[in-house]
Amino acid sequence: MKTRGFEVVTSFSDQNINIPQRATNKAAGYDFEAANDVVIPSIWKAGLNTAFKTLLNTVRQPDEALADEKAFKPTLVATGIKAYMGDSEFLQLANRSSNPLKRLLVLSNGIGVIDSDYYENPDNEGHIMFQLTNFGLRDVQIKKGERIGQGIFLPFLKADQDETGGQRTGGFGSSGKD
Repeated sequence: MKTRGFEVVTSFSDQNINIPQRATNKAAGYDFEAANDVVIPSIWKAGLNTAFKTLLNTVRQPDEALADEKAFKPTLVATGIKAYMGDSEFLQLANRSSNPLKRLLVLSNGIGVIDSDYYENPDNEGHIMFQLTNFGLRDVQIKKGERIGQGIFLPFLKADQDETGGQRTGGFGSSGKD
């Protein structure tokens, strides 16, 4: 019986995706690699002028403001990997310590939480992606196979009054209410 681990997502099965591995015997995190080449654009590329206009101009049409905000959205970096685990566990996604220091890349959501019911969901089969934002002045090129982040399996506890809203119905971002 499987307890916890990683598998390649079906749509990436022929693309030589590496299963995450720990770098050393005492490492807590499993290193995830990019499944393909991707460019993480600099947030400055969208331009300070656009950002200031969006912030200061309250007369703009909602559609225009939304278009401006999209220029600052994080980039989703595919891994081609899904994770299975026990019902009282989750996979925490964390940035690599070298990303902010060397490349000015941050994990946009701070940490990622992959719930056990994300595995094999009907929308994307549980495909794990990292949300990265580039605060540097230049775009950052990530090559297929480059390490982009790490995952740590962790247990979690439930409150005495624990009540849930039911079953997962989709993929990325589908377990909660906005």
